[in-house]
Amino acid sequence: MNMILRNPLLWAGVAFAFIVVGMSTFYIVPETKQAVVLRLGKPERIVNEYDRKAAFGESGAGLTMKVPFIEDVRFVDKRVLDLDMDAQTVLSTDQLRLVVDAFARFRIVNPLRMVQTVGTEQNAADALKRILASKLRNELGKQPFAALLSPERGQLMDEIQRTVNRQAQQYGAEIIDVRIKRADLPSGPPLDAVYARMRSAREQEAATIRAQGQKQAQLVQSTAVAEAAKTYADSFGKDPEFYAFYRAMQAYSTTFKDGNASVVLGPNNEFLREFEGRRNR
Repeated sequence: MNMILRNPLLWAGVAFAFIVVGMSTFYIVPETKQAVVLRLGKPERIVNEYDRKAAFGESGAGLTMKVPFIEDVRFVDKRVLDLDMDAQTVLSTDQLRLVVDAFARFRIVNPLRMVQTVGTEQNAADALKRILASKLRNELGKQPFAALLSPERGQLMDEIQRTVNRQAQQYGAEIIDVRIKRADLPSGPPLDAVYARMRSAREQEAATIRAQGQKQAQLVQSTAVAEAAKTYADSFGKDPEFYAFYRAMQAYSTTFKDGNASVVLGPNNEFLREFEGRRNR
């Protein structure tokens, strides 16, 4: 017995065994992680599980114990994760081929289900990408190109989020947000064709505006001419001599407008009556 107590190698072996057992028994759960404890490969319990109703500061994070060599721990992120989508090609209802770049954010709210269905966060993200890509193509393909540039796009994204969220639940995930970063036409002939269509549409719109303006101008001019004729008629009825004088002055102004005209008329010509004055009547 004394030899055992005096043997340093034996003490070192015992200490090493305690260290191994301790490392297999105790583990630390960070605030940002959820721990799924597996007993012989089967889920047993969850430590520091996400709970949106939990009060601030309440969590199961910290030093925790498990059965050594029998239980294993798998950590799952508790934070909001990014889901960056690959560019998707979508055909709109007005037959325009669009390249849509979208993204989403999600959180693992049921780590046990995630481990049972897909195993890891990366597998969950890949599954969500496939679901979201399919939904984007289907929903955006039902919209015209103009709708993707209007405020209605936000409502469309909300609808896509709700639909994808129902499917994401089977992987223990929750879709928090879905957004389109940009929706562009492919470069080359498709983009040039759209520009040509837009230019043609604007030219037709400008021609329509010009035609409406000309029509409105003609109406204003016709109204002015009619009002002037009425004014002349009223003045003729009230003072025939003044009306005759006014018309004669207009005729003189038109005839001698350029200043180089030469007119040979007799002294008793009717055209010069107002020019000579009333004394010659």
